[in-house]
Amino acid sequence: QVQLVESGGGLVQAGGSLRLSCAASGRTLTGATLAWFRQAPGKEREFVAAISWNTGNTYYADSLKGRFTISRDNAKKTVYLQMNSLKPEDTAVYYCAASRGDWGTESAVYNYWGQGTQVTVSS
Repeated sequence: QVQLVESGGGLVQAGGSLRLSCAASGRTLTGATLAWFRQAPGKEREFVAAISWNTGNTYYADSLKGRFTISRDNAKKTVYLQMNSLKPEDTAVYYCAASRGDWGTESAVYNYWGQGTQVTVSS
């Protein structure tokens, strides 16, 4: 089992920045992929970004490239999502997820999920 706990959400004005954290505990993350998804009210959960725990390779939703950056700290078993130039349409609950292997943009790929952290961007 892997436990994931997100933090860092909050209220920010448009154009501002936030950094989300996802602390992992439990089984080893070797070979795993850690990802961020988000879900806005009335919308489906969507892929934001992913990172390979072993290699550090990163993957992004095309629409978010250049504004969002995913990174990891292996020693702290923590994944981060740096979000810059935030827009009101970025308002959502942001979820951290982990898969036992390869990455993907579909929720079904991921085996473990955090509870989510709310990000609200005001105009």
